[in-house]
Amino acid sequence: MTDNTMAAGAAPATATVTPASASASANSTTFAIILSLSFCHLLNDMMQSLVPALYPILKDNYALSFGQIGLITLAFQFTASMLQPVVGMYTDKNPQPYSLMVGMGFTLVGLAMMSQATTYPVILVSAALIGMGSSVFHPEASRVARMAAGGRYGLAQSLFQVGGNLGGASGPLLAAFIVVPHGQASLLYFCAAAIVAMTILFQVGHWYRARAASKPVARKAARAAASAPALTRGRVLFAIIILVTLLFSKNVYQASLGSYYTFYLIEKFGLSVQTAQFFLVAFLIGVVLGTLLGGWVGDRVGRIPVMWFSILGALPFALILPHANLFWTGVLAVTVAMIMASAFPAILVYAQELLPGRVGLVAGMFFGFSFGLGGLGAAALGKLADWTSIETVYQVTPFLLCLGLLTAFLPKHPGRPAHLL
Repeated sequence: MTDNTMAAGAAPATATVTPASASASANSTTFAIILSLSFCHLLNDMMQSLVPALYPILKDNYALSFGQIGLITLAFQFTASMLQPVVGMYTDKNPQPYSLMVGMGFTLVGLAMMSQATTYPVILVSAALIGMGSSVFHPEASRVARMAAGGRYGLAQSLFQVGGNLGGASGPLLAAFIVVPHGQASLLYFCAAAIVAMTILFQVGHWYRARAASKPVARKAARAAASAPALTRGRVLFAIIILVTLLFSKNVYQASLGSYYTFYLIEKFGLSVQTAQFFLVAFLIGVVLGTLLGGWVGDRVGRIPVMWFSILGALPFALILPHANLFWTGVLAVTVAMIMASAFPAILVYAQELLPGRVGLVAGMFFGFSFGLGGLGAAALGKLADWTSIETVYQVTPFLLCLGLLTAFLPKHPGRPAHLL
């Protein structure tokens, strides 16, 4: 399926679809919609990141055990990760233009409840509602970003994902300055962010509804333009398994940097917490830049070359990092972050092209898996660090990137130009 064919699914609502209008749609990217979604992604992930930041306060206030803290994480991650594919599958068949606003409403209610919670069951329900908001937002927002891409799918997903990266990075900082000093009730302040996001997403819903109205016409045009048979179900399933494996290797290694980087710097180089945080900020900036570059380059050279580079290209730098001095550790960490972050938009767009018409399901699976695998990876690496040391973690985990060799088994898309395979 060609890019122009897929772009036809995003054609404006008109009585007919002419070749000229289809071409114009393929070359036009609705940046206002994509940037609105990216900003709401920032607000969503910022609010999501407040939940773990609140754990020390909840533990002290309610004398919770680590097991009870773990149940809060389970309630939050189950609704935030596992429900995403279900939501995506449903909305693929039944488009819900205003579901983004409703999903953010779940987050709003969850935050408000968490800020006033006085019992453990209410805390669990609040965490589950906050996670539910994320499970609705990610697959639907990814679908709308693709609708607005005008054929530039990698760029659209990169811009959308960068919002989430910035939100995830800013959440802990805001928690440190607001939640920690002012306590659990200060979560109520962040309800304003949810209201702002709901207002923006209501306007996005208007645009989404107009585009969804043209879906039958656009789908007919897409079928007419298709020029090659689809992959068999077995080959598609095999490709999806490979993509999940690539995501696993990327996220587990990235978890070793994102979750334990400051501890590594403090333990190995004797840095203060404040100085180590500057290195972490540089790493997070590398993630943002890599995400943007991955989508932009993928639109020009194809998804598979980006996946090759983003997983295996990071391997030599990751292997050198544990043996470098402080300066080169900082340089190498940023380099690895940039290279590896380029993988996600390429993997997501490739998967969406493997399963045309199931954009929500794909986005739900991969955003859910990304969130879940990162959390599982961080927990497993924490255990490994307890048993050995942080330095051992950084010496062992780079070998996970060798799983990038599985990229060689990914099928080429039928009907796509040779330079885009």
